Amino acid sequence: MEEAKGPVKHVLLAKFKDDVSPEKIKELINGYANLVNLIEPMKAFHWGTDVSIENLHKGFTHIFESTFESKEAVAEYIAHPVHVEFANLFIGSLDKVLVIDYKPTSVHL
Repeated sequence: MEEAKGPVKHVLLAKFKDDVSPEKIKELINGYANLVNLIEPMKAFHWGTDVSIENLHKGFTHIFESTFESKEAVAEYIAHPVHVEFANLFIGSLDKVLVIDYKPTSVHL
């Protein structure tokens, strides 16, 4: 199968540690959202909390999705000093984390 062209989605699933206050979570989310203003390769950012009725979340409570133009742009973002500093702070507040990068692909029948 040919690799899809176009943007790359960087998806992070998270469960914050039980002792992280709602105020701290809000602060961290705002900091994550602000990266789109500070790191040029990051083109868009969305986040939300689990609202599924299927109960298949495996304990993950939050999802964060960033959009990049290419895999190289994701690599530039990951190595960017502002991201590194934020990631160290953010990851320290998490009990669980899962990250997946993918290129959205349409199905052509």
